[in-house]
Amino acid sequence: MAYLGNQPALSYTSFAKQDFTTSATTSYTLDHPVTNENEIALFINFVRQEPTTAYTASGTSLTLTSATSASDDMYCVFLGKAVQTVNPPSGSVGASQIADSSIALGKLSATGTKDSTTFLRGDNTFASAGGNNTPNFLAYRSSSFSVDSGTQTQIIFNAEVYDTDNAFNTSTGEFTVPSGKGGKYFIFLGARKLNFSGSRFYMQLRVNGSNYLTMENSYSGNSYVGVNGSTVRDLSAGDVISADVYQNSGGTESLVGDTAAASTYIGGYKLIT
Repeated sequence: MAYLGNQPALSYTSFAKQDFTTSATTSYTLDHPVTNENEIALFINFVRQEPTTAYTASGTSLTLTSATSASDDMYCVFLGKAVQTVNPPSGSVGASQIADSSIALGKLSATGTKDSTTFLRGDNTFASAGGNNTPNFLAYRSSSFSVDSGTQTQIIFNAEVYDTDNAFNTSTGEFTVPSGKGGKYFIFLGARKLNFSGSRFYMQLRVNGSNYLTMENSYSGNSYVGVNGSTVRDLSAGDVISADVYQNSGGTESLVGDTAAASTYIGGYKLIT
């Protein structure tokens, strides 16, 4: 509808409603004053009553022709009190009313979260909302580890950098997926050999004792040689992760150990999916 002058500031209209606690009486008090009974629509047990005949009203006084009982349901709508606001009524705006790309980053909550989602908020920092990458662990050899020639040997990673769920055993060199923590895991591992004189050196990631990933270096010479790799594996609670190593120098060789977890190591973490 066209209009003259400035655009009205009040854009949304809703009607005030009052619920009554009924009893065996004909007299009630209104929340808002009215001129007469025609300014309200009165309902008793969900049936609209006729003004003047069934009730009269003046100011905040409501008078019924017949008394109600305590079991009656009674409410009124103030027809003469249309409440106008600049903001739309609560619950009236849905996704279809919001234009694409209309909400600025500065309007996003700095504390709001959504499961399994990371979003950029108004202060241009990332807010994590999907949880942490746990369990996570990093274990290593803190000292050299002997490996016999021609024998696939499980590595005992005897020290830890971190282990959030106490799921890594430094006595066996194994990580066991905790109860309720199954899912996709990113696993990484590596080994380093000093003065290798054989023709074949490899490392295997094993799941429940079965080979899952082999990393091999066939360099031959009296020098350092290393292997490393990573993978994503779908694991269940109780699955055991370990690593084996093999060398064929013809004699006993040693994997390099250190206190920086930089030479012979294994680690991993659960992915947020």
